[in-house]
Amino acid sequence: MTTVAAYAAPAAKAPLERTTIERREVREHDVLIDIKFAGICHSDIHQVQEGWGEAIFPMVPGHEIAGIVSEVGPGVTKYAVGDRVGVGCMVDSCRECENCRAGQEQYCTGGNVMTYNGIGKDGEPTYGGYSEKIVVDENFVVGIPEGIALDEAAPLLCAGVTTYSPLKHWNAGPGKKVAVVGMGGLGHMAVKLAHALGAEVTVLSQSLRKKDDGLKLGADHYYATSDPATFEQLAGTFDLIVSTVSAPLDFGAYLGLLKTDGALVNVGAPEEPVSLNLFTLLGGRKTLAGSMIGGIRETQEMLDFCAEHGIGAEIELIAASEVNTAYERVLASDVRYRFVIDTATI
Repeated sequence: MTTVAAYAAPAAKAPLERTTIERREVREHDVLIDIKFAGICHSDIHQVQEGWGEAIFPMVPGHEIAGIVSEVGPGVTKYAVGDRVGVGCMVDSCRECENCRAGQEQYCTGGNVMTYNGIGKDGEPTYGGYSEKIVVDENFVVGIPEGIALDEAAPLLCAGVTTYSPLKHWNAGPGKKVAVVGMGGLGHMAVKLAHALGAEVTVLSQSLRKKDDGLKLGADHYYATSDPATFEQLAGTFDLIVSTVSAPLDFGAYLGLLKTDGALVNVGAPEEPVSLNLFTLLGGRKTLAGSMIGGIRETQEMLDFCAEHGIGAEIELIAASEVNTAYERVLASDVRYRFVIDTATI
């Protein structure tokens, strides 16, 4: 075992503090990664606060990990010491179910192992990226192309693939009208990616506060959802709406913005249940759907796509000691658009 420094929440809703954790020795197919940068995802906050249910403490959050390989196991074939790599939301899965075999480990029916707040196949709790190093099976590591700076690449491991996956699945591209609900950590990536895929992109945000940013990142249009006229003006407009917000929406109102056969896909995960009048789905054969991160193969595809199109996250780099303040600012929507921890400061 190797002892490394990390930032952890000692208990639910407790502030994060500096501590040490144990990382396993490198096994046959393991990669030891010196973590350089770790993104702060809203889901880190949900889990520290037990908003999604009972969690495991102490908790070291972080599933947007970018770093450099410093050691490989004897059976490793995909990576070598010195490689630029990333780790996202999963570090293992059953690898045998239909979904795993199809490269969709995020939907593993046997239960995947999450990067933190999970239990590995060895029975030990998993600890995430707010730490100096991590040991991961090579099959759950992705390569970060040279064309993306490591700090801007870190948020792609969750925010990037979480928005890329539904955009690809629902065929966002030339001739398609795509709306993105929310202009935060996920939303700003959805705008960049939908634009790069060739879609006509509209941002639906509570206010016009971030309009200039949205247009700069690739949006063609920007509307305030606080203005009732927006829902009248845009009725029946979109092929696809991707909702990135983690607060309950008036789904009936948003479904009214879809064309016949359009889809409203949720990638944000509110803690509260939502209600829906099913007539808003029936009229127009509309789909209300969800999508969760992406498989390892698709995550690599997304990173390669981002490198090809010069896409990285818009980030604010912080020291590890600022993490609790950063959490407060995320909850206040006061970040443009993703906090990333410089792990050299841990």
